[in-house]
Amino acid sequence: MYRDREGGVGGLGKSEIVGGGGPLDRKRIVNDALDKHLEKSSPSTSRGFNAKDKERSSVPSTSPGKAKLDHRDSRSASLAKNKSSDEESETDSEESDVSGSDGDDTSWISWFCNLRGNEFFCEVDDEYIQDDFNLCGLSSQVPYYDYALDLILDVESSHGDMFTEEQNELVESAAEMLYGLIHVRYILTTKGMTAMLEKYKSYDFGRCPRVYCCGQPCLPVGQSDIPRSSTVKIYCPKCEDIYYPRSKYQGNIDGAYFGTTFPHLFLMSYAHLKPQKPTQSYVPRVFGFKLHKP
Repeated sequence: MYRDREGGVGGLGKSEIVGGGGPLDRKRIVNDALDKHLEKSSPSTSRGFNAKDKERSSVPSTSPGKAKLDHRDSRSASLAKNKSSDEESETDSEESDVSGSDGDDTSWISWFCNLRGNEFFCEVDDEYIQDDFNLCGLSSQVPYYDYALDLILDVESSHGDMFTEEQNELVESAAEMLYGLIHVRYILTTKGMTAMLEKYKSYDFGRCPRVYCCGQPCLPVGQSDIPRSSTVKIYCPKCEDIYYPRSKYQGNIDGAYFGTTFPHLFLMSYAHLKPQKPTQSYVPRVFGFKLHKP
């Protein structure tokens, strides 16, 4: 139904590329084309990741692959092809990127959220997306907005036959970007926070790597609300600091898809989940003596 993906920052990767060059070369072409389109529509939304995040995003990315818009017909063939490619991937990639995708009625949203690396995303209700008020202002930020929205909502469209392969890839990339920008709004609603609460309780966002936080569950956070500014980080409510996600796939997701507000509003809404600050801290010693601080 949908092609599995091996890479892409913020949802711009593809495991099978038709045409010359390797997957990364092809992906760069798609990203460059999307960036040029974004620069024309809104210069503020086309900024690149900062230097540190660029370094981290050079590893294979976590976003979903580019499927042709007639994704339902191509799913079976793509899953069969992935069986042979899995042997060359990492040991943990032997399991399929798509969980619960059996059956032809899997929605685009469910498929997207179940891809490896997209564990931080919750499924946004169709009713929320269909309300134009909730999408106010997004049409100017996302290229191919109408086509991308149709793809997210699984609306049958014949425009795929008119588009070139590259244009189809841009529409699919735009759909992933649009979903991320809808997602950051949805998780600030009551329903969205409830969905994220379940993921928080299941430790889907990971635990704090700090020793004295004792495995405190974390929450996803962005360092900027502007797309393509930085990748997502995890925020520890105990030490109140941010860290890179353990998974390189999760670490390549755009931070703007979670925003700067979510973890703090979440903890205000569920005040009983806010932990006490750690009382211990590491003390450097040399031969058992504390180091003198100048």
